[in-house]
Amino acid sequence: MISDDLKAELLDVALGAARQAGALLRDGRPADLAVAATKSSPIDVVTEMDIAAEKLITGILAERRPDDGLLGEEGADSPGTSGVRWIVDPLDGTVNYLYGLPSWGVSIAAEYRGETVVGVVAAPMRGETYRAVLGGGAWLGPARLACRPAAPLDQALLGTGFAYVQTRRAHQAEVVARIIPVVRDIRRGGSAALDLCDVAAGRLDGYYERGLNPWDLAAGDLIAREAGALTGGRPGEPASGELTLAATPAVFASLQPLLDEAGAWHD
Repeated sequence: MISDDLKAELLDVALGAARQAGALLRDGRPADLAVAATKSSPIDVVTEMDIAAEKLITGILAERRPDDGLLGEEGADSPGTSGVRWIVDPLDGTVNYLYGLPSWGVSIAAEYRGETVVGVVAAPMRGETYRAVLGGGAWLGPARLACRPAAPLDQALLGTGFAYVQTRRAHQAEVVARIIPVVRDIRRGGSAALDLCDVAAGRLDGYYERGLNPWDLAAGDLIAREAGALTGGRPGEPASGELTLAATPAVFASLQPLLDEAGAWHD
């Protein structure tokens, strides 16, 4: 069992690192944002600021928690010896950031012996920092978050995302074509971490996406669950790169089998 003192310490470290990285990204974004590297396609870029933010976060974690493990989007991967592992996305919503759109954030989660116990998502351009501790609820500033009340699927507003690999995008469009006639509408926000937080905050009834990495979903998944949402993947499976789904309980129960039937879990 993890102690409350350790949870509080991990939350404090995550909040500090996320806020500092968020300030770096917000204040240091150059007007002629340069591309440092590419990921899976030319559309999906890694910026110099992305790399700088991860270096800042890993430096803070190394100073505050030197024995912990780390998994970071930009290549950091070490097991550690303390039982704690940090899962870091220094800039979730890179393309939004590149274009000057406000929906991007810093996502930091802490696992203890394989279970996520702390999640923080800082969204500097929204002026918002979401946080959750396992068993302690989800919070936005002083306000405790709760997902939306039960609603039928045909009144549900969903979020989703699309891959940057063309073949996968084509199938994801087919899935959307199956889903959109039976829901209120679908939004594409561009940041998985913030979409999960929007489910927690009651701004979306549900969110699904294929192809997420651990750093995309670790913090947001905990925040959504602590706000009363259900999360998972295919029926009986946890959220994963195959499929991630988070929704109010009523919407989850209707949407999960629909996504499974539509093949949202494969390309």
